[in-house]
Amino acid sequence: MAQLILKPGKERSLFRRHPWIFAGSVERLEGRARPGDTVTVLSAEGKALARAAFSPASQIRARVWSFELEAAIDHAFFKRAVAASVARRAAIPALRGQEGVRLIHGESDGLPGVIADRYGDVVVLQLTSAGADKWREAIVAGLVQATGCAAVYERSDSEVRALEGLEPRTGCVHGGLPEGGLSIVEHGVRMEVDVEGGHKTGFYLDQRDNRLLTGQLAAGREVLNCFCYTGGFSLQALAGGAKSVLSIDSSAPALASARRNLALNPQLDGARAEWCEADVFKALRALKEEGRRFDLIVLDPPKFAPSAAHAERAARAYKDINLFGFRLLNPGGILMTYSCSGGIGQELFQKIVAGAAIDAGADARILYRLAAAPDHPIGLAVPEGEYLKGLACQVG
Repeated sequence: MAQLILKPGKERSLFRRHPWIFAGSVERLEGRARPGDTVTVLSAEGKALARAAFSPASQIRARVWSFELEAAIDHAFFKRAVAASVARRAAIPALRGQEGVRLIHGESDGLPGVIADRYGDVVVLQLTSAGADKWREAIVAGLVQATGCAAVYERSDSEVRALEGLEPRTGCVHGGLPEGGLSIVEHGVRMEVDVEGGHKTGFYLDQRDNRLLTGQLAAGREVLNCFCYTGGFSLQALAGGAKSVLSIDSSAPALASARRNLALNPQLDGARAEWCEADVFKALRALKEEGRRFDLIVLDPPKFAPSAAHAERAARAYKDINLFGFRLLNPGGILMTYSCSGGIGQELFQKIVAGAAIDAGADARILYRLAAAPDHPIGLAVPEGEYLKGLACQVG
């Protein structure tokens, strides 16, 4: 087995069980290793530290599979890891009865570059690292064995695969998709899931609990949902008794899906829903000029900062939308604002939102720190604790 030798002092992160080894930490590779091959990671002094997947094209030069030096990285290893991940979700009371669940969350489950989401009897798999790609067959077999699912559909079309030197790959790798489309029920609301062409794996499961909270806060309120995508927050607001819901997105296909989702739920009063295809930034300015006000506003934009290099520009965009959000709130109104940008940390995001409230002249206080759903654990890849998605702020 090839050996990856680290530069002096670069082993400290591994002692903290961080699973990434960056190119700048590597002194040399001894032996031959192809993309995805398992290598032994050694300190500069020659001490064996971990077994990891080698990725010569990526700045993350290796991702740790195991810190147990005796571990054999083989088919059985991945079947055990997949089964353990599935079992962890089964043991979470809040996930019982949910038709949409994240089964594997990458590094947090000891499987770097592996995402697996279950929608009813279909599992959608996304492989984003060279190591995960190499062990595709074992991971698929593990998912089928652990879940008994009828189909596994691969959605390995994320842009980050290019950083690993990998081509996009999609399609069924086990069984076949059901005829007539796929849908799930989430907190009493039915939503279609487009596993072939939707964002990510077809749905944003991490916002499940925050959508429910939106419904719980919506009764009797006039709601504005920005970047609404397929209407998850909008439909939960309607289910919660919102007086009206205005949903804005720039994507016509996303809004068409949102309308279909509303039609799937005849128990909801569709007359209270309004859909608007527009650039959200322009739409917010227009609403301000019209003098519109709302009691509950949801801001769930796409990723503005994919990396720290984009943080400054992204911070301005987050500041702008939150500024407009605060200005459009009625007294006592609530702003639920989110970020999915890896380049914007928790402290920076809170500062951005606080700055927007000050500039808007709003007397705002944080009601809730909004975390990802419990099937999206942090694990040991980053500091332990809840994965903060956003904030819910109430104005005076």
